[in-house]
Amino acid sequence: MFALEDKLKAGDVIVVDGATGTELQRRGAPMDRAAWCARATLTHPGLLRQLHEDYIRAGAHVVTANTFASSRRMLAPAGLDDAVAEINTNAVRIVREARDRTAPPHPVAVAGSLSTMKPILPGTGKSDPAFVPTAREAKATYGELADLLAEAGAEMILMEMMCDVEQAGYALEAAVATGLPVWVGFSVHATVNGRVTMHGNDELDFAQVIDPVMRIGGSVAGVMHSCADETTAALEILFRHWSGPVSAYPESGYFEMPEWRFVDIVAPEAFAAQTRSWVESGVQIVGGCCGIGPEHIEAMTARLPRRMDHTTRS
Repeated sequence: MFALEDKLKAGDVIVVDGATGTELQRRGAPMDRAAWCARATLTHPGLLRQLHEDYIRAGAHVVTANTFASSRRMLAPAGLDDAVAEINTNAVRIVREARDRTAPPHPVAVAGSLSTMKPILPGTGKSDPAFVPTAREAKATYGELADLLAEAGAEMILMEMMCDVEQAGYALEAAVATGLPVWVGFSVHATVNGRVTMHGNDELDFAQVIDPVMRIGGSVAGVMHSCADETTAALEILFRHWSGPVSAYPESGYFEMPEWRFVDIVAPEAFAAQTRSWVESGVQIVGGCCGIGPEHIEAMTARLPRRMDHTTRS
């Protein structure tokens, strides 16, 4: 992690891996109807390790544990609440094993994913209102997961799919309390009138969320789990409201619980061209989210400049 922080300070371009959950699905791991990709950590550890190894060989500097959907809130409806510690500990261990097995020539940091994901209504991408947590429940859930990730050996925490100010605040407080580096990924939606709002909430402008969330902590702010066009629009706003390092890792396709729909997936070369354009505009950290696999990261890595040109940030 120290080597990665040195790269960040030097202005080097940093590569985050691609999707974990959707790539596990694409490779044959069944998705749980309640806990999505979380169960695969127990049922398909070899497949998960191979996926991490593929991302490292593709050039990723940050490889993310399969913990996006592994909070107690997600695991309990699947009958896995007693396996919270086992699943999250194993998820981090498998990334560390993948790094040891590949012995990459470049620095690789092990990231724990901490999201505000709530149980999803089957056949949709919408949260189930029956599982909206109280503030006390949310704080306990995020605190437990953040501590498990740190204890298991995660070297940084990726806050993924932050789209609710209140929940993002609780989750970020828990992550910052671990003392690990924390990178924040916001998820956005572009409305028909051109506004950029938070994923799932067209009433909440993205510009209004950045400052109150980032004041809690986090060394990197970025846009993730959003399509390329929405990401581009959000990055323009983020540059105006955040002076620190910026990340971008988009999705391709769409979600219908419990599976990702690989529809109109961007070609690796087109993805590489898009991410390079973001770096040329001032983004320092790039990767992929749902629908994006190792072939995308490999194509992207081959086209990226080694270092940012700070004069181009818009």
